[in-house]
This record gives sequence, structure tokens and C-alpha cells, in this order.
Amino acid sequence: MTDWILRDGEVVDGRGGPRRRADVAITGDRVAAVGVVARAEGAREIDVAGKIVAPGFIDVHTHDDRALFATPDMAAKASQGVTTVVTGNCGVSLAPLVLGSAPPPPLDLIGDTHDYHYERFADYLAALDRAPPALNAACLVGHSTLRVGAMNALDRPAEKAEVAGMGERLQEALDAGAIGLSSGLAYAPASHAPPAEIEALAALLRPARALYTTHMRNEADAVIASLEESFAVGRAAGVPVVISHHKTTGRENFGRTVETLPLLATAIARQEVGLDAYPYIASSTVLSAAQAARALKVLVTWSKSVPEQAGRELSAIALDWGVSAQEAADRLQPAGAVYWMMDEADVQRVLQFPYTMIGSDGLPHDTHPHPRLWGAFPRVLGYYSRELGLFSLEEAVRRMTGLSAYRFGLAGRGILAPGAYADVTVFDPETVVDRATFERPTTPAAGIEHVFVNGRPVWTDGKPTGEYPGRALRRQQLQAEARGFPGFAGKTG
Repeated sequence: MTDWILRDGEVVDGRGGPRRRADVAITGDRVAAVGVVARAEGAREIDVAGKIVAPGFIDVHTHDDRALFATPDMAAKASQGVTTVVTGNCGVSLAPLVLGSAPPPPLDLIGDTHDYHYERFADYLAALDRAPPALNAACLVGHSTLRVGAMNALDRPAEKAEVAGMGERLQEALDAGAIGLSSGLAYAPASHAPPAEIEALAALLRPARALYTTHMRNEADAVIASLEESFAVGRAAGVPVVISHHKTTGRENFGRTVETLPLLATAIARQEVGLDAYPYIASSTVLSAAQAARALKVLVTWSKSVPEQAGRELSAIALDWGVSAQEAADRLQPAGAVYWMMDEADVQRVLQFPYTMIGSDGLPHDTHPHPRLWGAFPRVLGYYSRELGLFSLEEAVRRMTGLSAYRFGLAGRGILAPGAYADVTVFDPETVVDRATFERPTTPAAGIEHVFVNGRPVWTDGKPTGEYPGRALRRQQLQAEARGFPGFAGKTG
């Protein structure tokens, strides 16, 4: 029995081909038909004439590990048309780790001490099963999380026994359904880890057919060496690699994507490599006086010691206090910040690169977050595609759906075809745009009209519906489904 019919829309199926006028029928959690669909008794119909009907967007780079429980309607993402999030990025995941003291930065970006209470990765996934959110989640294991759980000091390479301990926890996570391992080698908990430590852990990924994602050791002066290190891990372990939020930072490195992108293209021709990016010239992470000194501008996003300063520029805070920016940054700790450190031409160059996926990298627990948390996907559709014409709408959708599903092994998602899961986004191609700004970062986007997850509506009429049909996507099930889903076999970029 047909449950929903989206009538007379323009279907963009996620593969990159031209749109076509068609109806979309949904039965249970699957797309039943795409084409001319007859009326069906009991089916609810929505007139979507003039609107785009696309696969639900896949946010491949999130820090939503706790947000899935804290804000289960996931309005920040559902309001953008996102139906699946990839968690555990940048080496930071809530599991497997139990803490008795404050988490070291950047683990504090996603939770406090009491949030780290999952001894096993299986416990975290089981918690998602018990309290499903509105969206699907595919979960990575964080290398920094493994390090904090296995080592008594992080300012050194792990010893052989410690690497073995991390490996045991990683193996448990893979057995439970984790899709891969992430690293955050730029951050203190992992910066002393040599390549051999990462390669030893990544070797466990190959038998599981899992992947490795990395916030590289350096995105500034040593960006080329960091790319080469990342590729080498993939080659040594025989696993796919995803370069997280690719960019070149600092004024002295503006324009260097003309070097990095050809290097990436060469690597992609030789091994399994992907990359993601967010559509902004400002980044966001923990507040660091050293990083602030290299930025053009710094906006404080949260501070535990002086919480009322969230949403203010660091320079203004320093002026009020009559101290240097470095001293102000020290006084605000622990804290987070937005850093203006990229060039717009580089951002556009990376977005135009045909292998680039879209990831928000939003930080949902910041008091005053970077607007990418609420705006990344509509910004690509409205500003970079429609207004600037960097690529067609169909290509923009591919970067958010089919390409992402292929790279992360999300079988049955990311395309709009009979038999696929009914993760569907309906939007107005003329009005879709981000409205979140650095001043008002939690403003929902315009133009996202309906969002379905596993066949149930989660966002309509500009608000959440109160439905929670999301699922924890376990790697083993995804791999089993990939073998039986013909629409998933083709590489999309």
C-alpha cells in the first residue's frame, strides 16, 4: 500500500543527470516508484509542482554525536534537507570512552565529562536504537578518543601495548558497526602520534572494509606534506581515505589550492581518496591563542570561564579587558572560536573540484555556533550554484547525495530510485538559500519544504514534525545491502 505520493515535481536523482518531471511514491521506508504514479487509496499526496525532489542530503562531516540525543529533532540539519549525518569526525567520538574528569580539547567540543559514558561503541549504537533521532547516523570511531582511553600521557607516541589497547577498542567498534576510523592530527591529543601509530590502527580497517577520514596534521604551510602523509596511510593499510574539510589556511597560504587539488587528483587516480568541504571562508574549533594570532578575525563561540562573551569578537573582548588578544584567549579557556583564515577563491576552487563532497562541520553545542551548522547545504544550492553558477543544481545535489553515499558506503541512500530508502528532500530551486549568519547563526534556511527520513516526514511547514524515524546505520548491514541494491553499484564521482 502506497503511503505518500509526491506529485508532479522535478526529480533530481543524485547521480548528476538532468532533472525530469515525475511523481514519487513512497511505501513504508522505501521509494516505490518514480515516474507516472496512479492515485492510490489511502495514500497522502503532496503537490510539489515546480519544486525539486531529491535524495535526502548526507552531511559527511559532523560532530553530532551528542546532538542526536540532546536535540533529537535535529532541526539544524533537517531544516537544510539533511537526512543522514556522519558522526565521530576529526578524531573525536563519544565512544568508546568513560571519563572521570574534564575531556581534553577538542573532545570538549562534543560533550562534557558525563557525556562520555559509553565503555563500548556497541553501547553508543544501542543507545541510538533505544532513542531514535529524526535522522540517520553513520558513525566513525575517533583516534583521539581511543588515545585518551588508552594512554596516561598524550604528549608522546603510544607505546606498543597502548597501540594494542587502542586496536582492541577499535576492533570492538568495527564489530559493532562503526563505518571507519577518524583522526584529528592537528589537535594536541593526537599531534604526537607518528604515522606508524595511525597505520597500525588503519590496518584493522581493511578486513572490515571500513574507511579512514582525517583532519590532517597541517592545513597551512605543511599542507602538501600532510596530504602525502594521509595518502600514505591509505596505501599502507589498503583502505579508502577521506580528507576532511580540505582547505589552505593563513594569508601566506592563500591560493595554494592550485597546488593541493592537482595533488589530490593524482592520488584519486591511484588509490581510493575522497574529500569534503564546507562553503565558508571561516573555520571553527577550540579557541587557541596561537591560531587566533594567524587569523584575520576571531569570534568567540563559547567559553566556560566567561560564558557571557560568546558571540563577541576576541579583539573587542581584549579591548574591554585592556589586555592582549593572547591574554584574552587564555582567560576565556576552555572556549571555542570562529577563525577567518581562508580565501574565497580557494573555497570556490575546492567546491568546484568534481570529487568534493559537502560536509557542514558544524558544532551543535556551541553557544553561538558558526552558521555552517544551520546553513551549509542551502548555501551551496542557493549561493554557489544558483547565484554564482559554480556548478549546476544537479551537480550540487550529486555532491550532497550520490557521491557521499558512494564514498561512505551508505547503500540504498543518496539516490532517488525505486527500492532506495525513502530519504527525500523537497525544495524550491528559486528560493532555497542559507539565512544563518555570523550574527544570527541559528536562523533556518529558506526554501526547504519537506524532508522525509525512512518514509516518514521529519520537516514540513518550516518546523519539525515530531517524528523520529532515524536509524543507526551499521556497516555490516550497509555492506550486505550494497550487494543487493543495483542502483548503488555505480561510482558517481
